[in-house]
Amino acid sequence: MIDLRSDTVTVPCAGMRRAMTEAVVGDDVIDVDPTVQQLQERIADLLGKEAAIFMPSGTMTNQVAVRLHCQRGDEFLCEYGCHIFTYEQAAFASMSGVAPHPLVGSRGNLTLEQLVAARRPDNEHAARTTLVCLEHTHNRAGGKLLDWAEVLKIEAWCRAHSMRLHLDGARLFNAAVAAGKSLAELAAPFDTVSVCFSKGLGAPVGSALVGRREYIAQARRHRKAFGGGMRQSGFLAAAALYALEHNFERLAEDHANASWLAEAIQNIPGLQIVDAESNRLVDTNIVLFSVEPRLGTSAEFAAKLEAAGVRCFPFSPTSIRFVTHLHITRDDVAWVAKILSQLSS
Repeated sequence: MIDLRSDTVTVPCAGMRRAMTEAVVGDDVIDVDPTVQQLQERIADLLGKEAAIFMPSGTMTNQVAVRLHCQRGDEFLCEYGCHIFTYEQAAFASMSGVAPHPLVGSRGNLTLEQLVAARRPDNEHAARTTLVCLEHTHNRAGGKLLDWAEVLKIEAWCRAHSMRLHLDGARLFNAAVAAGKSLAELAAPFDTVSVCFSKGLGAPVGSALVGRREYIAQARRHRKAFGGGMRQSGFLAAAALYALEHNFERLAEDHANASWLAEAIQNIPGLQIVDAESNRLVDTNIVLFSVEPRLGTSAEFAAKLEAAGVRCFPFSPTSIRFVTHLHITRDDVAWVAKILSQLSS
């Protein structure tokens, strides 16, 4: 079975398992787990920030960031399809009393003009707009990169209006490889950044929130309230450290496989890459494609794929998502292309 549902389906290799087994650990809630501290220092350095904190999931790092930057009754601006708004069960409302103001972007990107128009007036009748959240790469847009020139404009505007800027960088490692930029360069415009070790890097569990030292000190308190304090979590941190060392640069292979697969799909009647640009079909490791009605709904087509040995997620009634990862080879991609062609004929 070829599993293209997500880059979270990977399992640790022998080297990662050995690193986990040999990790030096302590109680990270009472005081310090040395391996967790090593990971936190490493990821803060890579992203050019003062400090970092390890948490169980990207949802928690994002929600802690919202709690960190907003007071109850505040509002944050975000793209309509972003993970924070779409996939985190409105935790910003239920846990922090914060309202979202989602805006429909283009290929996952918001423009400064959109944000300026959406910001509430500063008076007693309106919620305070205190935060902007962006996502890089953008999952529901098909792993798209942010428009960097627009990000820098948004940063300057946020600074001018004393607003905070948070990045959901769950796949920031993919973005860095695809854009040819360092992690620190991609993190620089943001007050806080969330990164995930269990997606493209292939670690089993864990994310980190990075930012200024005082932000991370507050984030540690919020993590405890959210139930994210973990004891001997160095076993998990060791896997993330191994992933940073061995699985970062190889993300280019996943991007190449996704690009090859997208080109094959684009040449299959009845299938079409969603939001393809003239110079490239995909940006990173996510391939989002639509299915013509004659082939059934996306759920029906996905069921046929699974029966043929290919697992995937229907992403909408008419579209399907494939995600390449470290377990997917070029031979796997060629086989998937063959199956797609047979099912579409």
